[in-house]
Amino acid sequence: MRPLTEEETKTLFTKLVEYMGRNVERLINREDERHCFRLVKDRVYYVSEKVMKASTTISRDDLLHVGTCLGKFTKTGKFRLHITALEYLSQYCKYKVWLKPSAEMSFLYGNHITKSGMARITESTPQYAGVIVYNAHDVPLGFGVAAQSTDKCRELEPMGNVVLHRADVGEYLRGVEDDMF
Repeated sequence: MRPLTEEETKTLFTKLVEYMGRNVERLINREDERHCFRLVKDRVYYVSEKVMKASTTISRDDLLHVGTCLGKFTKTGKFRLHITALEYLSQYCKYKVWLKPSAEMSFLYGNHITKSGMARITESTPQYAGVIVYNAHDVPLGFGVAAQSTDKCRELEPMGNVVLHRADVGEYLRGVEDDMF
């Protein structure tokens, strides 16, 4: 377990800003206790400093996970968010999309969201912005990228893609990533 390098931190924050905007500061400057980012075997964990200090007593070989896994660095140096980051992304996100009940299962099986499955979208969502996907009862289901801006969604045909799928809570059951845990 080690702190992130400057380049890794920049890559991580660039990805988080896509979904949270300036609210990324709230992850670091929390009122309850201080939190930090740590790297364990190419995975980035968001962990409280209290837990981090306690975990230093465990050897590197024996330590599997600590805190909440936000994602991992690929071999090419890019950062990929995991669905386990959804709790924090949904708290501080800028743009949201709500699904109709008929489209929930389609999204949870890994499909993109079409206009016919979208119930509503946050006003002034730009194209290619990171969005959090909710069901009709405001339960976060996953996240993706807006394929169209809010203005273009109004003119789109019913089967046109509105949100491109990135991750959903169904990944736990599908086992898409065997090495997720």
